[in-house]
Amino acid sequence: MMLIEETTFADEVLPVEEFKAHLKVGTGFEDDSLQDGTLITFLRAALSAIEARTGKALIARDFAWTIHEWANPMGEAFPVAPVGSIVEIRTLDADGGQEVLDTTRVRIEADMHRPILRPRGALLPNVPGYGSVTVRFTAGMSADWAGLPSDLRHAVLMLAAHYYEYRDDTSLSDGCMPFGVTSLIQRYRPLRLTMGAGQ
Repeated sequence: MMLIEETTFADEVLPVEEFKAHLKVGTGFEDDSLQDGTLITFLRAALSAIEARTGKALIARDFAWTIHEWANPMGEAFPVAPVGSIVEIRTLDADGGQEVLDTTRVRIEADMHRPILRPRGALLPNVPGYGSVTVRFTAGMSADWAGLPSDLRHAVLMLAAHYYEYRDDTSLSDGCMPFGVTSLIQRYRPLRLTMGAGQ
């Protein structure tokens, strides 16, 4: 399985001015925008880290999901949530031949944590031998920053500020995330249930 982000969101979507206010960066100077590129980098890094922890695409964009074999041909969980629409389904055979399939052959079983690609018939489209199926789809919680839940917006600002504050510190452990951020994003993380846990 391979997931590729085919489009991204413009820098203009990011809350640079709100981030400046959060950092208490002085304004009203001639070079107010001097740090904007750096601040955008920290905002994008924070968004990416929170998306990785939650399995959610926060700002809507397009993805390409390539599968070489269905784990369950009666339904396959999307690798990211929430899914908005399916744009294209394309098969690729061992000889490089491609076929675009009718998207009405499948449907999205909506779920905030684990949306599932379901067939409208008995099974999902056949994966050619030694080939693949690529599903192009849109996913995201909101088309813009303002549409995100307030706790997620605050978590992104907090984490971006943490990255900004410790930008010269190379001793931080991989995946470091402040407790306040993990608390804010906890309810967006997928539940992991196990049968007979602890027995």
